[in-house]
Amino acid sequence: MGGGNVTAGGVRVVRPGWVASLWAGVRAAADDGLKVKAVGTGHSFTAAAATDGVLIRPQLLTGIRNIDREAGTVTVEAGTPLKRLNLALAREGLSLTNMGDIMEQTVSGATSTGTHGTGRESASISAQIKGLELVTADGSVLSCSEKENPEVFAAARIGLGALGVITAITFAVEPIFLLTAREEPMTFDRVTSDFDALYAENEHFEFYWFPHTGNCNTKRNNRSAGPEAPVSRFSSFLEDELLSNGLFQAVNSLGRAVPSTIPSIAKISSRALSARTYTDIPYKVFTSPRRVRFVEMEYAVPRAALVETLRELKSMVDRSNLRISFPVEVRTAPADDITLSTASGRESAYIAVHMYKGTPYQAYFTAAEHIFTAHEGRPHWGKVHTRDADYFSTVYPRLGEFTELRDRLDPDRLFANDYLRRVIGD
Repeated sequence: MGGGNVTAGGVRVVRPGWVASLWAGVRAAADDGLKVKAVGTGHSFTAAAATDGVLIRPQLLTGIRNIDREAGTVTVEAGTPLKRLNLALAREGLSLTNMGDIMEQTVSGATSTGTHGTGRESASISAQIKGLELVTADGSVLSCSEKENPEVFAAARIGLGALGVITAITFAVEPIFLLTAREEPMTFDRVTSDFDALYAENEHFEFYWFPHTGNCNTKRNNRSAGPEAPVSRFSSFLEDELLSNGLFQAVNSLGRAVPSTIPSIAKISSRALSARTYTDIPYKVFTSPRRVRFVEMEYAVPRAALVETLRELKSMVDRSNLRISFPVEVRTAPADDITLSTASGRESAYIAVHMYKGTPYQAYFTAAEHIFTAHEGRPHWGKVHTRDADYFSTVYPRLGEFTELRDRLDPDRLFANDYLRRVIGD
């Protein structure tokens, strides 16, 4: 799922089918003096899961453990892909409240790196966690919630793999509902000038700006009384497969080969998708097929700083010789209480920049990152960035709280790797 920019092997691979075998794999690694990392489907663009020690692949640790309809929760094994979780919940007449636009990741991988969608009141997938279970460095199987080990719960919902290996997650769920999606082209100037109103008037608002143009595509998702009116098979094939994947793949390949064609292609691409409205169950509205490979950087800035930040990004691209064939994605999240969440303690807006796989991305990402960091941006933990622990100490007031907890749970750094050393220190 990622851009193929990180590889991880390890001395040996453990594929546990139950918690006891995962625990045994962690203890054996510790006895042999090897580091341990768990890896999901490889969607991250950072080396968060890379190791030269023991690589734990939890693909067999899957399925729903328990549904508690009275409490409104579901407990799921850590290796379960979000796609399987969404399908299983739908069969049970249940749904997560919010989700990202891709569902190939494992539940533990998605939450450990802070995967999110867009929402005015409903936050990231990690913010919907009500409890979790993890194997820690001393061999304990620790259960965490707001009432049980609450200091671990506060941090481990986005734990970066630094506190232990997650074995199960309990999510808040609700009876399945309908969303009406309204997709509509809009100019960059209108989206930015009306952003506060568009944000306030919609439960879930997001948009894509096409560099080298003044054009955007907007998407508004709101709860609906129905009836269901899903995307037709023809529209799904035409817009989601042919235009958004097949043709998009072709034009990106052309742009990579002949960069001078990109501005002209962008003007055509930005007008290719027409307005449409449809109503369906949540995962069919929130998520989309994404088959064109890319490399991505995403930063969270204070929501109040979004428009200024985005205008600076557009100005930078317009002045530069850069050729950008991928749209820039903008989403929002309410403040949450997770220690290292990109939305921790502040209402946030996300700006994601992408480059087609195989295209040099460093110049674009470096220039974008300079703008994002000037606005106290927090990079997505699973996407490309160059920040280190010194920087994170300035934008995460609770970083010390996280590192103190890590010192207690993993004093010998069984779960350490180069990425963690860079972003939270040693």
